[in-house]
Amino acid sequence: MDEKVSRKNLIKRIRNKYGRYWYRFKRNKLSIVGLGVLIALILMAILASLITPYPSNAGLYINLSQENLPPSLAHPFGTDMLGRDILTRIIFGLRYSFLLVGVVLSVTVIPGVVLGLIAGYYPKRWFSILIMRVADIFVAVPPLLLALSIASVLTPNITNAMFAVSLAWWPWYTRLVYTSTTSIRNEDFVRAAEVIGASPSHIMFSEIMPNLLGTILTKVSLDAGWVILIGAALSFVGLGAQEPTPDLGTMISEGAAYLPQVWWISIFPAIFIVIIILAFNLLGDGIKDMFSSSIR
Repeated sequence: MDEKVSRKNLIKRIRNKYGRYWYRFKRNKLSIVGLGVLIALILMAILASLITPYPSNAGLYINLSQENLPPSLAHPFGTDMLGRDILTRIIFGLRYSFLLVGVVLSVTVIPGVVLGLIAGYYPKRWFSILIMRVADIFVAVPPLLLALSIASVLTPNITNAMFAVSLAWWPWYTRLVYTSTTSIRNEDFVRAAEVIGASPSHIMFSEIMPNLLGTILTKVSLDAGWVILIGAALSFVGLGAQEPTPDLGTMISEGAAYLPQVWWISIFPAIFIVIIILAFNLLGDGIKDMFSSSIR
């Protein structure tokens, strides 16, 4: 009986904890809007083959009799110089944008956070000093410039674009977590864990890490928009996704040669990039509010 009661109390505490998080998040109505927009765009990307009017236009397709048609009922966003439906290509292009975000942040956040925790917990060890000196070298160069420099010496494709952006991004998480860890390192709850004999890995990941979660998630949501923007910039200059891949940055680049007469080829993909960046920023504001009172 006592075990059942304690289990119910544990479940209740967990529900109350996450209920408080959700309450803080939903108080920011704009964050709800941002979350809703992102969910809608992600669903559009997943269901692109089913909801787009001309799925064949996403790949290698040429119909010169339909080239550069202005927006109409048949083609709400018009067509490009090869007669391909722009709305279709934008929706398929969302797949590559979200794929870029997922891959880049997955391979940068985890090692960046781990290295930052280690360096912050052992701030005077030689390996911590080495980690931070390497991170400082990368941080000294703007991410866009560094990504462009790396991508320029690689074969232009979306895989190498992901690699270039990832290599430019990890040190920012190392620097963020290092700074936060060194400030928490001497808190009473950390000292208490050390006194009772907790292992360094337990202290770093079970004691310090939960207090950094809000900061990290906020940065992730804000960085997602920047990753998409840098990915689009690489494609714009020919260092990212290549034809016939329906990439938003590539579409803007191709349409730039036809401005201002055939404005729709560039403008509509650019609008979607702006919408995605704004949605991620709004989401980040909500996440920041959600964790604002969660520090021990």
